[in-house]
Amino acid sequence: MMTTAPEDSVPDLLIRSIPRGLVMGIDDALCAGAQRAYTAAKGMDDGHLPHVVGQMRHFHMNESFQRALAVGEASPTAIRGNGIVTGRAGVFMLARFNIPQGFWVNGRRSRTRRQMSLANKAIEPLVQPELFEAYAPPSAAVAFFVACFSGSLENQPESPISIQIAVPDRYMQGWLFREPVDTFVQRYEQRPSIQADFAKPRLKKNIGKQGGNGTVP
Repeated sequence: MMTTAPEDSVPDLLIRSIPRGLVMGIDDALCAGAQRAYTAAKGMDDGHLPHVVGQMRHFHMNESFQRALAVGEASPTAIRGNGIVTGRAGVFMLARFNIPQGFWVNGRRSRTRRQMSLANKAIEPLVQPELFEAYAPPSAAVAFFVACFSGSLENQPESPISIQIAVPDRYMQGWLFREPVDTFVQRYEQRPSIQADFAKPRLKKNIGKQGGNGTVP
């Protein structure tokens, strides 16, 4: 049975949920973490270096990501060993991982990430409405910040080739949306008023109290 295509889209949902400042803060933090990781690995034997760089990236970028979530008031989880750090912005749970450029299938290696992605069943109709049930605005979804490295210590080992924001399907076998962060942030300028949906208004103490002349002070 055919369903009516929803007017919403995955990037619209991301923009309404995740503040632009948080996206940019995470981008900066992941780059800084990668730089610290490479610096920390310098001096190791060449036979160890690729493994050490990978490990240092995990730890340093986890710490940077956690701090960026905290600054952005995105409720980060605590850092615990190799555990995945997550945050929350609007309906989205936010997490991160690293891959060699082009090896997106590596994201599926984590059982925890695959379990998290099951929530995205609710937003699959935004991409292929004819294949799924009618769309209803989701209460939960997951998005990943993916740092893509060259895969070689001879080519830009100190920083990602790109950092992308990526929304997987429920089985993490494909991507409902994927875009470099520097391209994605331009969407906020195109849609300057869309982000208010998930904001919780805070009234000032005097709002609603009329002054003696019948006007709101």
